[in-house]
Amino acid sequence: MAESMIFATVWWDGKLSPLESATINVTQMGPASVSSVFEGIRAYRNPSTNELAVFQLDAHLRRFLQSIRLVRLETEHSLDDLHNALVLLVRSNNPDRDVYIRPFAYAESRTFGSATSTLAHIIMHVTDWDSKLKTDTVSHSTVSSWTRLTDNQMAPRVKASANYLNSRYASEEAKRNGYDHAILLTPQGKVAEGPGMCLMLVQDGKIITPSVTSGILESVTRATIIQLAKEQLKVPVIEREVDRTELYTADEAFFCGTGIEVVPIVSIDRLPIGTGNPGELTRRMMNCYHDVVRGVMNEYAEWRTVVSRQ
Repeated sequence: MAESMIFATVWWDGKLSPLESATINVTQMGPASVSSVFEGIRAYRNPSTNELAVFQLDAHLRRFLQSIRLVRLETEHSLDDLHNALVLLVRSNNPDRDVYIRPFAYAESRTFGSATSTLAHIIMHVTDWDSKLKTDTVSHSTVSSWTRLTDNQMAPRVKASANYLNSRYASEEAKRNGYDHAILLTPQGKVAEGPGMCLMLVQDGKIITPSVTSGILESVTRATIIQLAKEQLKVPVIEREVDRTELYTADEAFFCGTGIEVVPIVSIDRLPIGTGNPGELTRRMMNCYHDVVRGVMNEYAEWRTVVSRQ
């Protein structure tokens, strides 16, 4: 994929602003990022109507507000405020393609300690981001030597920028060693997730995925996949602790997340998963997820917020 383009208009603290004027003092960059939280939200075009719809908008914004609260910041903006602002932002940029929207909240600070104010600044911007659904993208993954952070260290359920240094360590190690992605374990040696995405295994016709107490982000996409698996694919889903060796004995495996969407894992630590090709259930899930996010499937319309073009 080519380098992402940021669209010309951003939303910052209650109003639309040109991208070039949305600036902070360079001395704020490091300290401000310590307490920052963010969301990643995608909008997809319907192939028949060409309508653009933001997927799972309110679910993402509820988690965004929860993250702001859990880092002890405050905001004057309600869920409805942010919903309307994001729709306005996307409409103002008038994209003609799939896009990715990133709400970002931060506090001004002079040091890496407490913020000078508990009131969060919020900025949202839009970038282009190509979908990999309906492509041949696969992952050759590895179990990382880095351990997933825990709830008593830097709570994984908070989508905080600082947490993603843990993910970056794992990702860079995996890439240096010739893999596409990493899989992080908890301090107890149980499977957690990938850097920025959740993990699901298929065994004996069932989907098995680490529980929300296994050091994972409480993923909107994970919850979506679980619901679709049960209701559309008629496949049981088991949420529990997962041993490392279960990765190697699985019939299928895949990552899921807003950014990565649904990507089959075909090998882990150079051991093929199943046949070493994307499995049947994984492919069914990819197709189902594609049809839901793009509105090809009429069901789950409440998950799609249509943004009319200017």
